Amino acid sequence: MEGASYTPRTVEDIFKDFRGRRAGMIKALTTDVQKFFEQCDPEKENLCLYGFPDEKWEVNLPAEEVPPELPEPALGINFARDGMQEKDWLSLVAVHSDAWLLAVAFYFGARFAFDKNDRNKLFQMINDLPTIFEVVTGAVKKQPKDKSSATPNSSSKNKPSGKMQPKPETKPSKVAPPKDDEETADEEEDEQGMTLCGACGENYASDEFWICCDICEKWFHGKCVKITPARAEHIKHYKCPACSNKRARV
Repeated sequence: MEGASYTPRTVEDIFKDFRGRRAGMIKALTTDVQKFFEQCDPEKENLCLYGFPDEKWEVNLPAEEVPPELPEPALGINFARDGMQEKDWLSLVAVHSDAWLLAVAFYFGARFAFDKNDRNKLFQMINDLPTIFEVVTGAVKKQPKDKSSATPNSSSKNKPSGKMQPKPETKPSKVAPPKDDEETADEEEDEQGMTLCGACGENYASDEFWICCDICEKWFHGKCVKITPARAEHIKHYKCPACSNKRARV
């Protein structure tokens, strides 16, 4: 658990804190889902999912002090683990995680008496990111799809979208190929920026290696799933950590 001395004071500090906590919770619900599932034992006491500014996460009992230093996450997430479909349970935890992140961010804003402009600025910065729920459920995939339908003349194989993959014979090229000319790259920059990593939820960047899961068709930063371009060349059918863990349990 965090110490009470951690107190971000500016809008930028609080947003950085928000992003770190958010990244940690997304890891718990996506790339680390098997570990998270095991720690949420229904036989244990009321447990909470915490995200930390250093992008780490923890399943633990709530703080004993009343009132706590920070708002507390949803209590007892472990009790519903075996009583729901896994995807529904993870989605429920994701929704409560989004609510907790907002509560923590605006707790700091209230503590340091942010005025209307600062509150609006903080909300806009937070609102530019997809919610944890959107990342976990794959709802963010609809954004690049809608964008691409508005530009039918653009080349589909240059978009890192699971719905726009090339034919099977060229599918081993799991990462968006480099652009042939600068003009084409400029035309599709906005579309690529809408594609989000299934692990961290961050935007696509043309200078980063990406890989697509052949099961759920989500795209991931190579660094988020620990896959290098050299290793990807030898993978015929890539399965992301969440899909691999799901099949192992079945």
